[in-house]
Amino acid sequence: MKTTKRYGKKAESALGLWVKLARAYHTFARHTAADIRASGLTQPQFGALESLGHLGPMQIGELCRKQLVSGGNMTVVVDNLEKDGLVERVPHAEDRRAIIVRLTAKGKKVFEDSFPKHAQYVTKIASVLTEEEQAELSQLLKKLGTGLQ
Repeated sequence: MKTTKRYGKKAESALGLWVKLARAYHTFARHTAADIRASGLTQPQFGALESLGHLGPMQIGELCRKQLVSGGNMTVVVDNLEKDGLVERVPHAEDRRAIIVRLTAKGKKVFEDSFPKHAQYVTKIASVLTEEEQAELSQLLKKLGTGLQ
């Protein structure tokens, strides 16, 4: 039985949107995750390096908000990056209670070596859409995301 008969045309449209969005996300994520793994990093590690590389040093809480993860998860990610010599924790200049996370020289090199390659890969897999379609989809996804907040 078609969902239109059971739930109505609006519901069929919304459910179809959700299924297509979920499938596209999972496919895109699977491809990008494989590319990230090839750099020797986990996705959360890569995300943390990317945020620190583009935005500069920040507190763990801010890093959590940028990466949409919990504090406990990010602490483990930063611990592992620190063990690998890619980041360091330093005291905040004005707030003695706060700790800042920043890239080390080795972390900067890993970021500068890996991110441009990853950006090229994402560009390649996104090329199934024209640049105009990518811009339109980005705008629509932003509208959907902000409209739900």
